Amino acid sequence: MRELRQQPIDPQAEQEIIDSIEEVYFSNDSFDMVRHELEKLPPELNLQELEDYRDKLKKQQAAVSICWLSLSHSETHTGRYELERVTALQANLQLAAVICTNARRQLRVSKEEFTEASLGLLANQRRRQLLTGLLKSLRTIKTLQRTDVRLSEMLEEEDYPGAIQLCLECQKAASTFKHYSCISELNSKLQDTLEQIEEQLDVALSKTCKHFDVLHYTKVQKAYTLLGKTQTAMDQLHMHFTQAIHNTVFQVVLGYVELCAGNADTKFLKMQYKDLCTHITLDSYIPCLTDLCKALWEVMLSYHRTMQWHEEHDKQKAAPSQGRTEADELTVDRSYVKKKLEHGLTRIWQDVQLKVKVYILGTDMSNFKYDDFIVVLDVISRLMQVGEEFCGSKSEVLQESIKRQSVNYFRNYHRARLEELRMFLENETWELCPVKSNFNIAQLHEFKFMGQCRSPSVSPSRQAASSVAPALEELSLFQQFHQEGNPFEMHIEPKEEETEDVLASNGYESDELEKSVYQDYDSDSDVADELKQDYVDEQTGDAPLKSVSRETIRSKKKSDYNLSKACAPILTNTTLNVIRLVGKYMQMMNILKPIAFDVIHCVSQLFDYYLYAVYTFFGRNDMYESSGLGLISSRLRTTLNRIQESLIDMDPVGENAGVHGPPEDRKEKVPIPHLSQMVVLTDSGTLYGLAQRVVATESLVFLAEQFESLQSHLDTMMPAAKKPFLQQFYSQTVSTASELRKPIYWIVAAKAIDYEQMLLMMAGVKWDIKEIMSQHNIYVDVLLKEFEQFNKRLGEVSRHVRIPLPVSNVLWEHCIRLANRTLVEGYANVKKCSNEGRALMQLDFQQFLMKLEKLTDLRPIPDKEFVETYIKAYYLTENDMEQFIKNHREYSMKQLANLVNVCLGSHINKKARQKLLSAIDDIDRPKR
Repeated sequence: MRELRQQPIDPQAEQEIIDSIEEVYFSNDSFDMVRHELEKLPPELNLQELEDYRDKLKKQQAAVSICWLSLSHSETHTGRYELERVTALQANLQLAAVICTNARRQLRVSKEEFTEASLGLLANQRRRQLLTGLLKSLRTIKTLQRTDVRLSEMLEEEDYPGAIQLCLECQKAASTFKHYSCISELNSKLQDTLEQIEEQLDVALSKTCKHFDVLHYTKVQKAYTLLGKTQTAMDQLHMHFTQAIHNTVFQVVLGYVELCAGNADTKFLKMQYKDLCTHITLDSYIPCLTDLCKALWEVMLSYHRTMQWHEEHDKQKAAPSQGRTEADELTVDRSYVKKKLEHGLTRIWQDVQLKVKVYILGTDMSNFKYDDFIVVLDVISRLMQVGEEFCGSKSEVLQESIKRQSVNYFRNYHRARLEELRMFLENETWELCPVKSNFNIAQLHEFKFMGQCRSPSVSPSRQAASSVAPALEELSLFQQFHQEGNPFEMHIEPKEEETEDVLASNGYESDELEKSVYQDYDSDSDVADELKQDYVDEQTGDAPLKSVSRETIRSKKKSDYNLSKACAPILTNTTLNVIRLVGKYMQMMNILKPIAFDVIHCVSQLFDYYLYAVYTFFGRNDMYESSGLGLISSRLRTTLNRIQESLIDMDPVGENAGVHGPPEDRKEKVPIPHLSQMVVLTDSGTLYGLAQRVVATESLVFLAEQFESLQSHLDTMMPAAKKPFLQQFYSQTVSTASELRKPIYWIVAAKAIDYEQMLLMMAGVKWDIKEIMSQHNIYVDVLLKEFEQFNKRLGEVSRHVRIPLPVSNVLWEHCIRLANRTLVEGYANVKKCSNEGRALMQLDFQQFLMKLEKLTDLRPIPDKEFVETYIKAYYLTENDMEQFIKNHREYSMKQLANLVNVCLGSHINKKARQKLLSAIDDIDRPKR
C-alpha cells in the first residue's frame, strides 16, 4: 500500500480506478465488504484470477486512500479559512445589530410623531367619505321607499307625465342600488306601479272621448310618449271612441225608457240596444233623439279636436336637433297617428249612423204630428250635415232609414190632408179671406225656409240660425260650436212666438190704428175657425171705406170693380190652407231630398183636387157646355178627365166596392167633394153667387200663380229623371187654372140677362118694311137696360168682393157674345125681310154697340163681326152665298138655311135655293 501510495499519481487513471469501484461500497457504513467479496467468488477458485482480482482491489483501495489523504490535508486549510470568515461575519453582525437598533429607534420616533397622527387622519377621512356615500345611498333608498306616496299624489293630480318620469327614474335608481337586499323588492313594486299608472292613463285617455280638454290630452300624450307607446295609445283611443259611442247611446235611451216606464224594474239594463229603442214612447221620442244627437256630437267634436291637436302638435314639434334614429322613429309615429286618425273618421261616423238608424227605425212615426216629424227630419238633417263636415260622408245609412220612415209617414199624412182638404172644401162658404195687399206666401211660417236657406239641403234650424247671424253660415258647425254650445240645442229650447202680419184689419189696408196682430195658426185644424173670425166685419161693412175722389173714379176702368178696396189677393181660407200644406210639403222635401218626387206628386194632387172641386162646384153645367162656344179647351178637358180617373173616387162609400179596382187603388183616391149647402148659386139678386164664384175661381188662379213662383224651387229638388213629370204638371194643369174662368162665369152671364125676352121682342118686329127707318127698335133699349142692370149688380157685388179686370172682361165678353148670338138667332127667325129691314137690323145693332161701348171698356166688342157678317150676307149673290156657307161654319144650319130662304125671291131663285140648301146639308152631314 505504501508502495502504491508513493507511486506517481495520474489523476485521470486514478479517477478511472475510483469510477470502477462498485457503488455498493459507497452505500452506508454498515456494509459488510468482506462478505460481499466472498459471495462474489466463483465456485471454482483460480489462484491467478484471485491474485489479479486482489491486485485490482488493492489498487482501488490505494486510490481511495490517496484521495482521502488529499481531502484531509485540504480540510485543515479550509477550517482555518472558515474561522477567519466566521470572525469577519461576527464583526459584520455586530455592526448590523447597531444599525438595526438605530433604525428601530428612528422608526419608533417616526411612528410616534408622524404615522399615528397623519395617517390616522387620512384613514378617518377615507372612512368619512365612505360613510357619506353610504348616507347618500341610504337617503336615496329612503326616497325610493317613499315613492309610492308621491306617485299616488301625482296620479290624483293627473300629472301622468311626472308620475311616469318619476317611476322611470326610480327604476333606474333601483337598478343602481340593486346590491342592497331591500331594493330588490322595490324594483318589482315599481314595475307593478308603472303598470298601474298605464291602466290609469288608459282611463284618462278614455275620458277625452266625451269631453276633450287640451291640457288633459296633452298630459296623456306626453305620458304615452315617455312610455314609448304612442302608436299603442292611438289604437286604444279608437277603441275608447267606439266604446264611448255605444255606451253613450245606450245610456241616453235607457234613461228615457226607464223614465217613461215609471218603475224600478231593471230588466231594461239587460236588453240589447235595438230592443231598447222599441220601448221609446211617442212623447219622449224627440227629446231622446235630440239628447242622443247632442251626446254623439260631443263624441265627434272630441274626435275632431283630437285631430286638430295632433295637427298643431306636429307643426310645433319639429326637432332638427334630434339624432337621425330618433327623428325617423318620430316620423313613423306621426305618420301612423295621422293615418289612424283619418281612417277613424269614417269608422266613427259609421258607428254613429248605425246607432241612430236603429233608433229611427225602432219607432213607427206614421202617427206623428207634422211639426214633430219636421223636427225629427230637421235633427237628422243636421246630423247628416255634421257627418258631411266630419268626414265628407253622404250619410247613405241615415238617408235610407229616414227615407223609409218618411215615405211611410208621408203616405199617411198626405191621405189625412186630402181628407181634410175635402172637409174644408165641403164646408167652405167661399167668402173672401182678408189679407194685406202686399201678401206673399214668403210671409207665411211654412215658407220662411225659402228666403233663409242657401241651398235645398240646409235644415230649417240652420236657416233660422242664418237669419240671426249670417256670418256664421260661412263657418262649419265644428267651428261654430268649437268651444261651447251644441248644434242640436235649439230643438229643446222653446221657440219664440212669431206673428204673421198678413191679414188686413176688417179686410182693408188702413192706418196704424187699424192694424191688428193675428195669432199664429200653424195647426191645420185651427186654420178654418181662426180665419173665419177675420172677415165677420167684411160682411157687415161696419168699417168705413176709404174715400175715393171723382177723378180717381173717372180714371179707373169701368170694368174694374175694385174702386173701394186695395188690390189685395183674392183667396179663401181653404186656399190659405192649401198653400200652408204646400209649404209644409216643401219643408219635408227640403230636408229630405230622397222622397222629393213622392212629395211633389202629392203637392200636385193638392192642386188637382182643388181645381177639380172648383170646377165641380161652379163650372159643371152640361146645358151651357154644349153651347158650342168652346168654353172648355181640349187641354182643360183632358186635365179634368185625368184628375177624375186618377184621384176622384166617384163611388159612394159602401156601394160598388171593389168594382173600380183593388182596394189599394181606391185608398189613393178621394171622394168627390160636394158644395156646401150654405152656398146659394141660384139667387138672381147675387148674380147667381157671383161673389162666391169670383172668390173660388180667383183663389184658384192665385194658387196657380203661387205654384208658378215655386216652380224653379221645386225643379231644383226634383230628381233629374222625374223632371218631365213636373214640367207636364205645370204645362197641362197649373197653366189651365185661368181657363176655368170661361165655364164658371159663362153660367152667370147666361142667366144674368134675359135673352129669351129679347128673342120674343125681336119676333114681334116687322122686317119687310118698304122705307128706311131712322129710329131703332125697342128691343135694343130693353137689352141695353138689361146690360145697365147687369153693370149695376156687378158694382154691388164688387163692394163685397173685388172683381179683377180679367174677371169683369170675361163676364162682359160672355154677356156680349150671348147677346150678339141672340141677335143673330133673332135675325135668323125672320120669315120675311126687305133691304130696308136689313138696314133696320144694322141700325139696331149699331145703336146697341154705341150704347154698349159706354158701359164697358172691353175692346174690341166680342162677336161684333159675327152679327155684322150675318146681316150683310143678305146682300150676297148666289155664288158668293155658296162660298159664304162653306167659309162660315160658326153659324148654325138653321141660321144659314134661314138666310137662303129669306133671300128667295129677291135675288136668289128656287134652283139656287135648292143648291145652297144642299151645300148646307153637306156641311152638316159630317157632324152627324
